[in-house]
Amino acid sequence: MFDVSVRKPGEGKIIIPNFPIDMIAADERAGSFTKRSIKKESKLDALYAAIEMVDLTTLEGMDTPGKVKQLCGKARQAVPFGIQKEMEKFSNFRPIPKVAAVCVYPNMVPYAAEALEGSGIQIASVATAFPAGQLPIDIKVSDVKRAVKFGATEIDMVIDRGAFHQGHYQKVFDEIVKVKEACGKAHLKVILETGELKTYDKVRLASWLAMEAGADFIKTSTGKVSPAATMPVTLVMLQAIQDYYEMTGKKIGMKPAGGIKNSKQAIHYLCMVNETLGEDWLTPDLFRFGASSLLNDLLKQIFKQVTGRYYYDDIFSLD
Repeated sequence: MFDVSVRKPGEGKIIIPNFPIDMIAADERAGSFTKRSIKKESKLDALYAAIEMVDLTTLEGMDTPGKVKQLCGKARQAVPFGIQKEMEKFSNFRPIPKVAAVCVYPNMVPYAAEALEGSGIQIASVATAFPAGQLPIDIKVSDVKRAVKFGATEIDMVIDRGAFHQGHYQKVFDEIVKVKEACGKAHLKVILETGELKTYDKVRLASWLAMEAGADFIKTSTGKVSPAATMPVTLVMLQAIQDYYEMTGKKIGMKPAGGIKNSKQAIHYLCMVNETLGEDWLTPDLFRFGASSLLNDLLKQIFKQVTGRYYYDDIFSLD
């Protein structure tokens, strides 16, 4: 074990605990959550809760204002009104909630802000040269300020993995601090790109570094690198959040992103959050899913729980 130290302006030296993670134990513990079985009303509650934690996302080179506006429409009203009316005939049906946020590239923020005005849905933007993060810090800061100016209420930034792997932890730390300052009132989610960090030890170290630097959330992945979110990696990050909370009293949010495509997986993640951090974290303020295709499966499973039959996929808009 060797600790890492960094310096924060005005606060002096900060010690980042750094120690080896038992990979086998982490894998086994994470695997245990996939064996949880939730039935009937509790399952329905979990499906509704998961919808409220979704960051509905489009991050493609062919994104257009029209596509973003369509996605925002789905964020506000996930189910067509006619189908919603039909479902209201069932006593155990509850109105489908809105998602937590819509996540877009910075140049698409103005269109999302216009489409989501008055909805209460957060506008998240991937800034800081997403997904590679390979630009000078002044350009990254400018990117963040521009996104916030145009309406972003949340910023998803990527760390400099090259600097991290070289052991330049102060550089990684300083960039997060500067981006956090540029966010103003917007919340900051720090993407570790865990698929490139390779080991659980590095995942924990990067998690702690991000939290000390001011992250409101720590996030697994950009969704552009494989593997993206996995349950063992997420567990390591959740345990880092738990330890950080016990040491500082600060509650940091968690966002697994990429690869979570169905309701069964989402419920496994919720079980893991509940058993690791407790019910306080089962809220959009502290837990998110970075996904888009997940929403349709959550809706499909809700309709199955309510009606006893599956609705065909095309009944919901395809993203």
